[in-house]
Amino acid sequence: MIGVLILHLHLPACTSLKEKRHRLKPLLVHLQRNFNLSVAEMDYQDRWQEALVACALVNRDPTFIHSSLQKVIHWIEQNWSEGWILSERIELL
Repeated sequence: MIGVLILHLHLPACTSLKEKRHRLKPLLVHLQRNFNLSVAEMDYQDRWQEALVACALVNRDPTFIHSSLQKVIHWIEQNWSEGWILSERIELL
């Protein structure tokens, strides 16, 4: 089973695409390393203050997948100071 977490992020302090990449990249690396996810910026690459990020996790247990992706959301809300989550969606495939 595959779990996908779609995050629409807001980065209010960004004033350029270069600054957005500088603030977003550490988040993506942290999620990949600490939560063992595949992570990528999927959309809004041309917007300074928005990002659409997808995280994917593969496991045979859908409960584990959902719980792990919920932990990602919680970690971002509690620890990521560069912005916040505008919306999130978890899909199990």
